Amino acid sequence: MAIKRLSDSSTPKSPQPLATNLLSATPAIEETQSAEDSIRPTSLDDYIGQQDLKNSLKITIQAAKARKEALDHLLLYGPPGLGKTTMSLILAAEMGVSCKITAAPALERPRDITGLLINLKPGDILFIDEIHRLNRVTEELLYPAMEDYRLDITAGKGQTARIQSISLPRFTLIGATTKIGTLTSPLRDRFGLIQRLRFYEPEELTLIILRTAKIINTIIDEDGAKEIARRSRGTPRIANRLLKRVRDYVQVKGEKCINQDLAAEALEQLNVDHQGLDWTDRLVLNTIIQQFKGGPVGIETIAAATGEDARTIEDVYEPYLLQIGYLNRTLRGRIATEAAYKHLGIAKNPDNFSLF
Repeated sequence: MAIKRLSDSSTPKSPQPLATNLLSATPAIEETQSAEDSIRPTSLDDYIGQQDLKNSLKITIQAAKARKEALDHLLLYGPPGLGKTTMSLILAAEMGVSCKITAAPALERPRDITGLLINLKPGDILFIDEIHRLNRVTEELLYPAMEDYRLDITAGKGQTARIQSISLPRFTLIGATTKIGTLTSPLRDRFGLIQRLRFYEPEELTLIILRTAKIINTIIDEDGAKEIARRSRGTPRIANRLLKRVRDYVQVKGEKCINQDLAAEALEQLNVDHQGLDWTDRLVLNTIIQQFKGGPVGIETIAAATGEDARTIEDVYEPYLLQIGYLNRTLRGRIATEAAYKHLGIAKNPDNFSLF
């Protein structure tokens, strides 16, 4: 299976707030692509978790192979870091075809997507990350390509303009998005399979950590893996990142094996508590409780009070706080729950308390 990663240097540098902390599901700059690839599973049998998705895809793969056809177009959605790119690479390996990887922001001009489509071979997979960010022109070029395997190109201008159709081989488009609700209906309806990736259970993350530890030649016992897993926000990418930071800590300490105590000690030093909250998570909760009496309070106000970008809070921190029941989102604003008070060790209506 051939893997090609595509980029465009002309992609506009629009500001995108990204979390740079350990608990962001966005890959850190320090992690090279080769390091990411080395720990990716290469088959469905090696892929841990997402059992319902795997069962569905196994049937789809077997049926497509029996008919000697390309897989149907697939849309994967869910929070970042859950394995959407990895799944596309696995599908290409299972089908024995090439996988070309790009991101929607890189497909700025019609010729960008045109070049990709024309160079596809029968059965190839084209993976588009952040597909909800496709511009309208590129998206409309995909409609006939996905449905009729035809690329319509406009040649000439004005009265001399004419449409030239180019036949395409039967290929598979896999789109990945964290915001399925922002996809247009015409694009979403052209996917034959729409699958959601869910957050991982601690037991699944423990297995992932143990597997990654073997690959990166790190000794860890099961209790140590469990300790990292329960602080990983249900996300494999975060689990692997925390494992690497704990490995560094243990190495500097002169220890040979990561156990539960060492893992907890390392993660506490990194400000990752037993529930997976980091310093900024606790800052957001404490700001709502301390300055706004538990809420409701708007996201822009929280951003101004904490010094964080509103979009970063909304996209990076808030989803997990909502998931574990520490934050409620209402029409009037955000409200800290009783579970948040309890986690922070704060009385329900205190007169005075420290920030942490």
